[in-house]
Amino acid sequence: MSQPPVRVSPLIKLGRWSLLLVGIAYGAAHQSRLSKKEEKVREIEAQQKVVRDAKLAEEKKRNAEAEARALAELSKPTPKH
Repeated sequence: MSQPPVRVSPLIKLGRWSLLLVGIAYGAAHQSRLSKKEEKVREIEAQQKVVRDAKLAEEKKRNAEAEARALAELSKPTPKH
């Protein structure tokens, strides 16, 4: 024996729909704000990446030169007595 569905007050329906729409609007605004903040962070990281890449390239160049000097030192013939 199932009972007929309870009739929900129009005021409750209005409240539910209002809260749903407010929640959707809040979510959209929050997402927009976070997207703008993340875009700024990405711009800063892109600028830092250029500097970091330049430093790494310079360090690799120095390491390669040091390794070449070390190999040259090792490959020099040792004088025999």
